[in-house]
Amino acid sequence: MILYSESSIDQIAVHKVGSKYNNENIRFSKSTLNLDDEIKDLLSQYFLSPFKSNEYFNFYHESELGLNEVYHYSSIIFNDPEQLFEQSQNLGKHLYENSTHPNINGGEFYTVYFQDLQYNNEFVDAIGLFKSETRETFLKVYPTEDNYSIESDQGIDIRKLDKGCLILNLEKESGFIVATVDKTNKNEDARYWIDDFLKIRQREDNYYHTENTIKMYKDFVVKALPSEYEVDKADQAELINKSKDYFKETDNFEIDNFAEKVIEDKDLIESFNNYKKVYESENDIEIADEFEVSNNAVKKQNRIFKSVIKLDKNFHIYIHGNRDYITKGTDSKTGMNYYQIFFNEEK
Repeated sequence: MILYSESSIDQIAVHKVGSKYNNENIRFSKSTLNLDDEIKDLLSQYFLSPFKSNEYFNFYHESELGLNEVYHYSSIIFNDPEQLFEQSQNLGKHLYENSTHPNINGGEFYTVYFQDLQYNNEFVDAIGLFKSETRETFLKVYPTEDNYSIESDQGIDIRKLDKGCLILNLEKESGFIVATVDKTNKNEDARYWIDDFLKIRQREDNYYHTENTIKMYKDFVVKALPSEYEVDKADQAELINKSKDYFKETDNFEIDNFAEKVIEDKDLIESFNNYKKVYESENDIEIADEFEVSNNAVKKQNRIFKSVIKLDKNFHIYIHGNRDYITKGTDSKTGMNYYQIFFNEEK
C-alpha cells in the first residue's frame, strides 16, 4: 500500500481539458501554481487518500514501451523535474485526443510532482495525474446586521476524486509502478482513462497471481466441472469452501500442494491442470504455479468464495462447512428435487 503521511507536493500544474467530442478546447495555464502549505495539505488529501488498493499496474505498448505517451512524458519529468510544466501540456494534449467518447466530461487536469511517498518501506518520488469532472453544490452562509444570508455556489468536493493515477519512480524498465482511480466512468465503453490515456495493464505481482488463481479456480468449479463430471451444487460449494480455507491458512501457494489438499481426486486434478492452460490462453494471462499469497487479494475476492445454492425463487442455502451434512434427492410423489440438511441446533 502507498503511504503519504510524509509526502509533500513539490510542483503542480493545472490545465482545463475539454471534451473533444463536444468540440470543447484546452485552456493551458501560464505556469505552475504557487500554493501555501495549508492548500498543499488539502490537495494532498484530495489527490492521495483514494489510493487504498494494493492492485498495481504497468505502462505498456504493443510495439515498444517508449511509444506509450504517458510513460514517455513521465520519464522526462523523472529525469528532470523542472520539465514538469512543459510535459504537463503534452499530457493535457494527449488526454484531450482521447476524450472522444460522448460520456466524457471536460474538467481540470492536474500534473503533480510528489516527494517522499512511501511504498513497501521505501521512500520514492512520484508523478500524479488527476482530473476533476464533477461539481458539487455547496452553501455559503454570511452574517448580516440582523440575520444571515445564504448563497449557493459550485465547487470541487475534496473527498471525491474523479480520476487519478500515481506513477512511482520504480521499475522504469517494466513500465513503472502505477496505481489508478476512476470513479466516474466504470462502464466498458468509457474506460478511456485506463485503456486509452494511460494504457496500463495489471502488474504481475503476488496480488495479480493470487487474484487470478482464485478467479480461475472458481470458473473451473462452476463452469468446467459440471460439463465433465456429475457434480451438484453442494459438491461445488464444498470445493469452493476448501479453497477458501486454503488461501486463508497458507502463506505460499504451490499448485501441486493446492490440488492435493483441495481437489484431492486425481481425475479432477488432471482436469484442473488442463483447465488452467485453457483459462490462461483464453484470457491472455500467465498465472504462476508458485507465489506468496496476497491477503489483500484474498479479502477482495471474498465474494467469490460465497457458496450459495439458489432453489427456484423460494430459498437460498448458504454452505459454510461439512458437505456430509447436506444430501440431495428427488421426491417420488411430486418429482421435485430436495435437499436434506442435518444440524444440532437452530440459532
